[in-house]
Amino acid sequence: MIEIREADITTLSVDAIVNAANETLLGGGGVDGAIHLAAGPELLDHCRRLGGCRTGSARITPGFALSARFVIHTVGPVWKDGQSGEAERLRSCYLESFRLAEEIRIKSIAFPAISTGVYGYPSIEAASIATKTMIENETNFDVIIACCFSAADVAVYETALGRKPPALSN
Repeated sequence: MIEIREADITTLSVDAIVNAANETLLGGGGVDGAIHLAAGPELLDHCRRLGGCRTGSARITPGFALSARFVIHTVGPVWKDGQSGEAERLRSCYLESFRLAEEIRIKSIAFPAISTGVYGYPSIEAASIATKTMIENETNFDVIIACCFSAADVAVYETALGRKPPALSN
């Protein structure tokens, strides 16, 4: 089952949340900073030992103080022009996250909108890639959550799934 939620990903009670990280894995802004803050200093200590992560790859850590048991860190591409391999690298973020989750038998996983913040990936294109890979992997999980920052993002994801988006209030 695929769910679309407007929520704070750090509060979700799932087996794993996915972190839209940078290549150092040492925290940053946006969801990355929020996850590091909520998980506590142990997450940063653990990430220091991982030696970073390449764009399109993923690494897994314990969730420490989070409700989620694990954090899967993935590094999305910076949007350039849409002709520089961004789509393939973004798809790889989702595929690698799902692969790690399956390896340790995770059954519930939540994703943020990878690369759509400061990395500038257009929301509609990113949601299309995210939802396609979610559909391809849906049978391997009890629940996959697309955790959105805003109601507008929820509408983009619902549309990408072919669902009627909720009405937005002004």
